[in-house]
Amino acid sequence: MTGPVEPRTPESTGARLLTALRSRPTRGQFAVAALCGLLAFALVTQVHATASGGGLQSARVDDLLGILSDLDNRGDRLRAEIGDLQTREQRLRSGSGQSAAALQEARDRLRVLGVLTGTVAARGPGIVLVIDDPRRKVGADVVVDAIEELRDAGAEAMQLSGIRVIASTFVIDAGGGGLIVDGHPITPPYRLAAIGDRRTLTGALGIPGGVLDTVDGQSGAHASVVTSPVVTVSALRPLQAPRYARPTPAP
Repeated sequence: MTGPVEPRTPESTGARLLTALRSRPTRGQFAVAALCGLLAFALVTQVHATASGGGLQSARVDDLLGILSDLDNRGDRLRAEIGDLQTREQRLRSGSGQSAAALQEARDRLRVLGVLTGTVAARGPGIVLVIDDPRRKVGADVVVDAIEELRDAGAEAMQLSGIRVIASTFVIDAGGGGLIVDGHPITPPYRLAAIGDRRTLTGALGIPGGVLDTVDGQSGAHASVVTSPVVTVSALRPLQAPRYARPTPAP
C-alpha cells in the first residue's frame, strides 16, 4: 500500500513553474523561436514587395504615359490583324468565288512573305535612325538593341546601311572598328530605316536609358531619328532554301 498523496498547493505549483522558466531552453524551443522569426521576416518582406508596386510607383509620369501609349498601339495593331484574318476566313469559307478568293489569298500571302524574307522591296511610313560615330565607339550590341526595339515596336521591314535586315540577320564588331552585318562591313554613320507606325517606333528608341541615350553617352557619338511619311526599304535578299528544316506533312 502506498501512503496518502499530499495535495498540491498553489505555492508548490508556482514554485515549479518558476523553476521551469529559469531552466535552460531546450533545442525544440530554439527551433520554434527560429521558425517564428523566419515567418515574421517573410511576412514583412512580402508586405514591402506588394507595396512597392513592381517599380511603377517610382517611374515618372512621362514614362508611364509612354508605356500606356505603347500598349494601346500594340493592342490596336493586334485588333486590326484579328479583324483582317476573320474577314479573310469568311471570304474563303463562302461558297461563291471560293477559287478566286483562294488565289487572291495566296498572292497576298506571297507579297507578305516577300516583305518578311526580304525578297521584295517595301515602302511606307516609318523612321530613319542615324548614328554618327566618328570615333567608332558604338558597338554591335547597341545596334542590335535598336533592331530589337524596332521589331518589338512593330517594324515590318528594315535595312541597315543598305543591307536588308531579316530574321536571321547578325551584327558583330569589326576588328578595326565599324560593324559587320551578315558578312558585309559597314562604317559610320549608320542608317537604320524601318517601316511602321512612326510614333511608336520613335517612342521605342527614345525611352529613358534606351538606344538614343546609350549612343549619346558614348564619346563623340550622337543618334537622331527622322520620321517620314514614306520610307523605302529597297535592299533585297536572295531566297535561300532551308538546309535542314522541312515542312511538316498535313494530317
